[in-house]
Amino acid sequence: MIRYISRVFPFLMALVMLSGCGYNTIQQNEEAVNRAWGDLESQLQRRSDLVPNLVATVKGAANFEKETLQAVIEARAKATSIQLTPEMLSDPDAMSKFQAAQGQLSSSLSRLLVTVERYPDLKATQNFRDLQVQLEGTENRISVARQRYNEAAQVFNSSIRIFPNSITNSVALKLKPKAYFKADEAAKVVPQVKF
Repeated sequence: MIRYISRVFPFLMALVMLSGCGYNTIQQNEEAVNRAWGDLESQLQRRSDLVPNLVATVKGAANFEKETLQAVIEARAKATSIQLTPEMLSDPDAMSKFQAAQGQLSSSLSRLLVTVERYPDLKATQNFRDLQVQLEGTENRISVARQRYNEAAQVFNSSIRIFPNSITNSVALKLKPKAYFKADEAAKVVPQVKF
């Protein structure tokens, strides 16, 4: 009987220890990060798809600043050329390049919408108003998707650092923390309001 217990006891202890090692939790958290990243990419793609329609509508307006349109077209091309896969989310440099390209597109679109204010005929067209509303809604969705991605990254990063998950990660998985989506440097500057 003692031999039986001495053989079964280590097996039972190993089973108990493995059930609390966090392997499944880490896997679930990484999948949540990947899903949140996919949601963010979907919203960025939506914005990218809206830009050509917006540019085509604006181009129809006479005497419109070509340099502003060109900046939007170039920023869109650059933003769509930089791809970031879920495997690259742990690379801060890749995330930084991706964020810079997306920030440049946002900035160009903002300049375009400000420039449009000088063209009342363009602002009056239903096509332009519809596209502007869609673009504003998409920017809000992108903001929400960024927040959700950062929340999922925070949960994942915490799960690979806490005990006993940290042991499981360092021995079996060797996963690195996911990079957060950060604000552009330009967003940190407080805008000046002058009357």
